[in-house]
Amino acid sequence: MIDLPGIPQKSFARDAKCPLDNVRVLDLSRVVAGNMVSLLLADFGADVIKIETPEGDALRDWLVGGVAANWKVYARNKKSVCLNLRKREAIDILLKLVDTAQVFIENFRPGTLEKMGLGPDVLHARNPKLVIVRVTGWGQTGPYKHKPGFGTLAEGMSGFAALNGFADREPVLPPNQLADCTAGTYGAFAVMIALRNIEVSGGKGQVIDLPLLEPLFTFMGPQAAGYKAGGKLRQRTGSRSTTAAPRNVYRTKDDKWVSMSASTQAMAERLLRVIGHGHLLDDARYKTNAERVKHAADLDAIIGEFIGNMSLTENMAFFDKHEVTVGPIYDIAQFVQDPHVVAREIVVDLPDEEMGTIPMHNVVPKMSGTPGAIRAPAPKLGEHNREVLSALGLSDSELQSLAAADVIYAGPQRKKYG
Repeated sequence: MIDLPGIPQKSFARDAKCPLDNVRVLDLSRVVAGNMVSLLLADFGADVIKIETPEGDALRDWLVGGVAANWKVYARNKKSVCLNLRKREAIDILLKLVDTAQVFIENFRPGTLEKMGLGPDVLHARNPKLVIVRVTGWGQTGPYKHKPGFGTLAEGMSGFAALNGFADREPVLPPNQLADCTAGTYGAFAVMIALRNIEVSGGKGQVIDLPLLEPLFTFMGPQAAGYKAGGKLRQRTGSRSTTAAPRNVYRTKDDKWVSMSASTQAMAERLLRVIGHGHLLDDARYKTNAERVKHAADLDAIIGEFIGNMSLTENMAFFDKHEVTVGPIYDIAQFVQDPHVVAREIVVDLPDEEMGTIPMHNVVPKMSGTPGAIRAPAPKLGEHNREVLSALGLSDSELQSLAAADVIYAGPQRKKYG
């Protein structure tokens, strides 16, 4: 492990009051998208109970340097109750928890929840105001609904990969869980709409059909409209834009990189003047944005030569002085030490039993009146069995009997079932 100096040290705000304190979420999902939905709700106070099988959420097995970093981040502020849902007694316990909840999240293939006797009709019969989030690859309807789906497939099918990268190379998938996080963000937004409908309009619970494909496609912008208008398929252009120029990344003298977007006429004019090429504004090739886009390669060569004669630090000082929209391209080691990142506490270092401290993103967004908080670390498997289940009226002896019967589980060694 390495130290990342400069990150603000924080303790858990265990008693923080947050705006979703009275919302209980049952999260049966695994991996990222569903966990992203519940993470965003948990950060603002929701009582998120991860319903895990004895195998545990697969995120627990996504190790980085031997550490379950993904789990530690995505499962913060949550509780873990471990139920063997192959047992009828466990289903009965889950249904009792449904009676106490406002939100239910799952990411089984369509039809699986129904086979378990937990379809929306059953859940709504017990709890008419329950908001049910159903995360899948392709949705609850359509010819692909029964196909297995991961974010990688959505990133390919949505058109993202086709536009990402350079024209003379293969399409490039994102290096992170882009489709999952996009869907998770949409999912949390949809939950809040559904809850508002209940609270303000007296509405009933509903089902949120949340595939990975469609939210990411919305992030692609007006692709369909542009295709119809222009009659051509948009090609990969690397870091250039097809709608504004200059926009690219440029290498500095010390082999670092900056990004630039002078996408308004005023900014493009300012840029060319401060780098000593104001005369190009009288050249028809660079006078308007439309023409600059056509001649972006020539423009990049001019800008790249200027930037390449200075270090990253010198470039930033120069362009900041002249208020030109240029920014550094960081890796994570550089990002966490940036004074703006530190001042705004974008990354915070929290206590961790295994690592001593663990850095992670802070709650987003910052809200002046109803802020969220990081109140608790990611739970151990089944850590909150007693706390949560005893509140349902189960005694210690009953919990012990359920554990002996393999209905509930808690312990450091996870069980594997064939």
